[in-house]
Amino acid sequence: MTRPTIVINFAISADGKISTVNRDPSQFTSAQDHKRLLEIRKRADALLVGRGTLEADNMSMTIPAEMQPRHQPLRCIASRSGKFNPDHKVFQTAGGALHLLVTEPDEVTEFGPLEALGATIHLCSLEEFLRILVVKHGVQTLLCEGGGTLVRSLASLEAIDEVHLTWAAHSLFGGEDAPTITGELSSHLPASIQFELTHFEPLENGECFLSYKRTPHDS
Repeated sequence: MTRPTIVINFAISADGKISTVNRDPSQFTSAQDHKRLLEIRKRADALLVGRGTLEADNMSMTIPAEMQPRHQPLRCIASRSGKFNPDHKVFQTAGGALHLLVTEPDEVTEFGPLEALGATIHLCSLEEFLRILVVKHGVQTLLCEGGGTLVRSLASLEAIDEVHLTWAAHSLFGGEDAPTITGELSSHLPASIQFELTHFEPLENGECFLSYKRTPHDS
């Protein structure tokens, strides 16, 4: 499978959730966590989010100029139906080129307004999109920032190389329908994926920064 190195970054509650049952915005961690997110973004050639996460968190998917990024990463947004809102903040904010992945397009969906805003539309599978990012756009590192359904798709492809988590011991969301980093707890992944802990940094504010790298494939 031709794909970039794929990194995921999430904040999780003490009970392992990334949001509430109502899918409230995930901004429940500290300014330190936000700064860490931006530092991780600086490593990436492209960012990837699901449409639901984009809308819930009102994301622009950029790096502030004062952080002196070497570039603004490509902004990639995935959706099954392709029902994007052209008035959303991401389409009105200067930043990296916009690439919209639509995996199950509706026959009546119109993409003209999005293309007029400079977005490139990709009607294909997630696996094919990852290949396109490498072959046509030179993407070496891709950072996925949510949501859980999208990460579950990446995990099903065995296409996750690094995991960065901010564990927030100060928050409990509860509820079996509240999403985890691999979506709702409805079914297991096709197979377990093994990672090793590479960074452990507890903070006095009740948060802990954790990083993991994929271990070599089991024999």
